[in-house]
Amino acid sequence: MTSTSAQTGLLLATMEPPAGLEDEFQQWYDTEHFPERRDTIGFLTAVRMVCLEGWPRYIALYDLENVEVLDGPEYAKIAGQNYTLWTERVVSKVWGQYRAGARQIYPGNALLGRNGSFSRLALWRFRQVPEDTGPQIIDGLRAIYEGQPETAQIRVFEAQQPDGTDLIGMIELHAPWTPPAGAVAAFGAAKRHLDLVNVYTRYERRLAGAYPKGT
Repeated sequence: MTSTSAQTGLLLATMEPPAGLEDEFQQWYDTEHFPERRDTIGFLTAVRMVCLEGWPRYIALYDLENVEVLDGPEYAKIAGQNYTLWTERVVSKVWGQYRAGARQIYPGNALLGRNGSFSRLALWRFRQVPEDTGPQIIDGLRAIYEGQPETAQIRVFEAQQPDGTDLIGMIELHAPWTPPAGAVAAFGAAKRHLDLVNVYTRYERRLAGAYPKGT
């Protein structure tokens, strides 16, 4: 693993709008909330994704120069007490909220898409893990995914949450691939902390040039 000083960070957020809020939710996320974060100093990548297997439906992922960016002055301009009224309205109504500010513990400083484009992203979340569980989870994910031709990249993040430490595995896949039955045994005792395995694909409100004028 990379030393702490060289580790990049991650901001991850999941949300599920109730049916009556869907249109406003997408408008808010695409025109205000997502661009605010994407364009903030210290944010290196930004992507929205939609869930194909699992819940909640929407996730936003941002690679950071380091996790301390979330405590810095640039992020403070758009977060916490500086939320817009629109953000306060939407966030108070959505379901399935999970937010993690995390540091990358494996491989250490790899950015989203480092090994090319991907069609799926598998997310594994382990909640309230004991100290020093990281190597066990890293080894388990590598045993499941490493060497598969579909696997583009494996990354693991550690998030300090109010109720304990969460470990988040993110696997970028060139093409869909499902681990075989029994694969979870690779985590040993750590599997008792696994509470979420979701599969996502990229969310696009409108792909530029998809419908040129006159067609």
